[in-house]
This record gives sequence, structure tokens and C-alpha cells, in this order.
Amino acid sequence: PFGWNLPNTALRAGLLARLAELPRARLRAPATLAALTLRETEAIARLDGPTPAQVRAKLVVAADGRESAARTLAGLTARRWSYAQKALVFAVAHPEPHGGVSTEIHRSGGPFTLVPLPDAADGAHRSSVVWMETGPKAAALAALARDDAEGFAEALNLRGCGALGGLALASPVAIWPIIAQLAPRLDGPRTALIAEAAHVVPPIGAQGLNMSVADAATLARIAGEAWRAGEDPGGAAALARYHRARWPEMAARVAGIDALNRAAMAESQLLRDLRRMGLRAAYQATPVRRAAMRLGMGAKA
Repeated sequence: PFGWNLPNTALRAGLLARLAELPRARLRAPATLAALTLRETEAIARLDGPTPAQVRAKLVVAADGRESAARTLAGLTARRWSYAQKALVFAVAHPEPHGGVSTEIHRSGGPFTLVPLPDAADGAHRSSVVWMETGPKAAALAALARDDAEGFAEALNLRGCGALGGLALASPVAIWPIIAQLAPRLDGPRTALIAEAAHVVPPIGAQGLNMSVADAATLARIAGEAWRAGEDPGGAAALARYHRARWPEMAARVAGIDALNRAAMAESQLLRDLRRMGLRAAYQATPVRRAAMRLGMGAKA
């Protein structure tokens, strides 16, 4: 298997259960970061919410998403670019079992991905769909889903190519802009960027979460090593080591996913033929396919 898809609800439940086991961890929710003072020896965060608070720490981990307030307050930036592309996201029911396999169908405009979901209570097979298209076409499809259920079903099944039999809409349709983003530095005063505060990629190859887990693991290792050595884990030296350890691979993955998305969007018949031949060659060359899978699961290049 290339990997396993886990629902956000399951990941959240697991993280909350783990936090409850840690005697020195405190969860403050709901809360928002209102102000951040970064001093030579510590950081002071002011939290707003039902119970306002002030927290002092040696290290601030900015893990608050693509519009990261912590990143901005720390004076760090991120370069962002758009693909003039949006994703329709929804669930479908289908007659054929997915067998736990994700399917990406590549045509012009972007990939159409079927992601396995658990069967419904009545036994119906279900999958989640991420349907990427150019902005105007995605908007037209979202309007079709709202106003013409039969018309949307026809467009959906034409795009799904019968991979799992007839697809039936099983949830509302959400629409998301597709962007990419990369912070030029992952370290700032008392601050480290991880996850979408550091990088955002199009949903191709299920790499966003894997990259974020690698960020967290690398930062935890380097901060732990610094602490055990009597070094300040939020000091400039330790944070610079984190940047050097993560940024080159992070930048390479963002660039690779960017290239894959641009290839998936290709309108030119020549480029589409080249894409098809490249995918077929990668699939048929077992060592190449397995190497790509290892890289996708987080192995070093």
C-alpha cells in the first residue's frame, strides 16, 4: 500500500486523547492568538477567548494554517501563487467497492480523485471526491450542483469514467481555491513554522499531511536534542538547524507537486500524451514506481 487515508475526525480524536495523557500539556480552546511578544529569552503570547490568558514559553510553534497569525506576528512571510483553479469536494455513493484504493483520473483542468470512505450504515459503498477544474468551470459545476441535480450527476459520471460504476451525490458540494505557498524561512525570533503555516500544496498525491507530520517530527527531534544538551530549544541556533533540516526537502516537494499539478492541468494534446506516457512508464517500471511511493511516504530523496 502507498498509504492509508484517515478522517480528520479520527486524527483529532487521537491527538486530543494523547494530549490528555501528557501531564505538562494544557489545551486552551477555544482561543485565538491576539498578540505575541518575542524577547531574547522567552516569548509571551496573549490569548483571547472565553478565558483570556497570557502564556510564556521558550518556543512558539506556528501551526495555525495558511493565514497564520503567529507567522505574521513573528515577522515571517510566505510566498503564495495561484493556479486559477478550484476544487469541488463532496461525497458520493457507488455500486462497486473501492477496495481501499484511491483513484486519480487525469484530464485537462486537473485531476479527479476518488478517495475511499467507510461504507454507509445501509451498506452502500462511499468515496470522497476532489474534483479540480479551472476556476470558471468549477464555479459553473458548483452552480449546477445547486440548481440542476440531474445535470450535475451527468457531468459527474462523465468525469468519473465509470471507475466505480454510477456515482450518486451523497453530500453538499463545497468549493475551495487551489493555491501553493512556501515560507522562505521556517525560523524566526523564538518561532518555528510547521504545516500549512510553512507550506501549502495542491491536493495531489496526498502529500500535505505527510509533509506536516515530517515538520513536527523534525522540530520535536531538534528541540529535544537542544533541551537535553542544555541549549535553548527556542534559540536562534536550534531553530536555524530546524530550517536547514526541513526547508530543502520541503521546497523540493512543493516544486514537484507544483509540476504535477501543472501537468495535470495541461490542455495541449501533446502535453496530455506526454503525461499519459510518463505515468504509464512510471507504473510499468516497478523500481521507479516503488521509489516514488517511498518518497511519497516521506523517505529521503
